Parts: sequence; C-alpha cells; structure tokens
Amino acid sequence: QLQASGGGLVQAGDSLRLSCAVSGRRINLYAMGWFRQAPTKEREFVAAITRNGSPYYADSVKGQFAISRNNAENTAYLHLNNLKPEDTAVYYCAADYQRLPHTYNRQSGGYDYWGQGTLVTVSS
Repeated sequence: QLQASGGGLVQAGDSLRLSCAVSGRRINLYAMGWFRQAPTKEREFVAAITRNGSPYYADSVKGQFAISRNNAENTAYLHLNNLKPEDTAVYYCAADYQRLPHTYNRQSGGYDYWGQGTLVTVSS
C-alpha cells in the first residue's frame, strides 16, 4: 500500500512536503513517481525518481518542486516550493517496478501501485 500525506490549504509562495509511505513491499526495486490532477483536468506527470536516486520533472515544475526518496524509511517525498494557485490539485504517488536502476516512466499507465492522493490547495 501507498499512503500519501502532507497536503493542505496554503497561500501562494508557501511550501509543503508531501510524503508517500509504502508498506508491504520494499521501494528499492521501484521508481517512485508523483502525479497530480486538477479539477476538470487529466492526471499529469509531476516528478519521478529512479531506483538509483536520479530525479526527473515535468517542465512545469522544474526548479520549483524536488523529489527525493529514503529507501531505509520506505518513503518518497515531494517538496513543493513557491506554490502557486495553478498548483492546486490532488497529488498522487505511485510505484513502478523497474529492473534497471536508472529507468522510469512518465506515463501513469506504467505504474504498478498508487496511493489515494492528497489535496493541495493554494490560495492567491
């Protein structure tokens, strides 16, 4: 199971740290990803981190968000900085089994397991 947490109501310019705690499997065999879905929009890729710790981002959040992982804690994180109203969305974490340590997916269909989502609301 994946349990996403850390969302909330914040003001523009604030920061949040989202957590994705994984139980029942070891995340060291998985690339971890974050997606988001805003009202009336499709789910979109936000960031991913490979098994060996390389981060990748959507262009829209590059330089603003930071993804990390702690295999010992079996948890992935997404640091959201300088939040904007357009960042308002439900954020989902996902795990993608990868045989190779440096590969990852940007497509949601490539992920094996999903968390329930955590809502981030940014007011202007």
